[in-house]
Amino acid sequence: MTKFTDLALDPRVLKAIADAGYENPTPIQAQAIPHALEGRDVLGIAQTGTGKTASFTLPMITRLSKGRARARMPRSLVLAPTRELAAQVAENFDVYAKHTKLTKALLIGGVAFGEQDKLIDRGVDVLIATPGRLLDHFERGKLLLQGVEIMVVDEADRMLDMGFIPDIERIFQLTPFTRQTLFFSATMAPEIERITNTFLSNPAKVEVARQNSTSATIEQQLIQFQPSRKDRSFTEKRAVLRSLIKQEGESCTNAIIFCNRKMDVDVVAKSLKSHGFNAAAIHGDLDQSQRMKTLDAFRDGSLHLLVASDVAARGLDIPAVSHVFNFDVPSHPEDYVHRIGRTGRAGRQGKAYTIAVPADEKYLTAIQSLVKLEIPKGIVPEGALESLSERSEKGRSDRREGTESKRGERRQRGRDKDRDRKPKRDESLPPASMEPIDVVAASEDLVVDVPEAQSASPRREDRRSDRRDERRDDRQDDRKQDDRRQERRDDRRDDRRDRRDTPVIGMGDHVPDFILRSFKIAAPSTGADDISEADAEVDTVASEG
Repeated sequence: MTKFTDLALDPRVLKAIADAGYENPTPIQAQAIPHALEGRDVLGIAQTGTGKTASFTLPMITRLSKGRARARMPRSLVLAPTRELAAQVAENFDVYAKHTKLTKALLIGGVAFGEQDKLIDRGVDVLIATPGRLLDHFERGKLLLQGVEIMVVDEADRMLDMGFIPDIERIFQLTPFTRQTLFFSATMAPEIERITNTFLSNPAKVEVARQNSTSATIEQQLIQFQPSRKDRSFTEKRAVLRSLIKQEGESCTNAIIFCNRKMDVDVVAKSLKSHGFNAAAIHGDLDQSQRMKTLDAFRDGSLHLLVASDVAARGLDIPAVSHVFNFDVPSHPEDYVHRIGRTGRAGRQGKAYTIAVPADEKYLTAIQSLVKLEIPKGIVPEGALESLSERSEKGRSDRREGTESKRGERRQRGRDKDRDRKPKRDESLPPASMEPIDVVAASEDLVVDVPEAQSASPRREDRRSDRRDERRDDRQDDRKQDDRRQERRDDRRDDRRDRRDTPVIGMGDHVPDFILRSFKIAAPSTGADDISEADAEVDTVASEG
């Protein structure tokens, strides 16, 4: 059997491996490490949980042991699809490089740029990052990729399938053409493999197990049931999940429950906690600190059930997971292989349950076609749905009783209001069952002798009187307003009449005197007598006018 000492690794790396308690490499490690040490490109395909991270970490540390890093120019680059997987790679690097002087930096979202910039400025040998945060640092001018000697793409199919293809292509263009490229994944669809051929140069293809196969150490079961109603499918699936967990009992030391949607992750986690289970949620919308805190609690055993989206389905190394529950059937068949691969790792036995409804039939067909295996069918735990239907019937009965009681209360309140509105009968009046009284005499007595206190509905009469007074006052106010309006109209009419009676002074009744005067031009004369005669004529004409 091959040992790590046979793989030409650096002695300091071999010492770290021995400190970690490992002696023999896994098949993927035994085949991939020699090619990586030679500097060849490697395309590694193996089942999840077989040690792919060490397959590129160990030879990378050995090759980087000679040389030194320069500021802002890392010597190697490891790309991971999720923050958790990138953090896990960083942990592996710390374990295997503890006897060397190599430095690393972890660039992931949810962490401040300041600390990451300081590490890059000092220079690092290994840069572990997610594509988005890596490009953020590059665009800010804090990072140069011309010095990358080794580039690793972990979970390559997931990286290319999650929409990272444009980012990956851009990152490859920023790195030197002479780099060494390592691709590792658990699955490699033909179209994804075709894309990787553009990134790798004459790669050494290492395929330990058949592609897209599941581990023989995992016991798989398919739990199918017909929901009572379409709108109750989600509720009844939660009841089946709880029954399966209870059915496993103490053998279920811990478990990961996978949901397709982040919203369902939160709902399922809250439902489990409300039923007394030790559960917590993890998905991409949570803060990075919260996600790491939840993962640490699950690793150290303080958390029993981890409800997760596919963010926890790839590459997370948690060896002691006893069960995996697929609350939702994954829509991508490759995800099924990764999900159930969280259990049965490192030779341990594990169980994987998949809960399905008739609507999931097409996804099940795709999964079974991918893994070339018909998933064994299990049965719904006894009493899982019956107890739920009883609780539902009891809830409907309680709601029905509550509705009836509320209706009775409303009717009673209505009767009480009607009774309060009716006038109270004076007990001093004679009852209706007494002998009839003479109508004429009674009418006279009622008018003259009945006291005012015994008249029917005194309050009502008072209210009527008040309303009559108010209406009378309103009519008086209306009449006063009408009188004022009529006075104003009369005033305006009188003003117009006065203006018509006043004579207009103008050309018709008054002619200025200067217009009536006539002038004659006298013949020129030099004598004083002539002038006086002309003046006399003018005076005569003026007097006549």
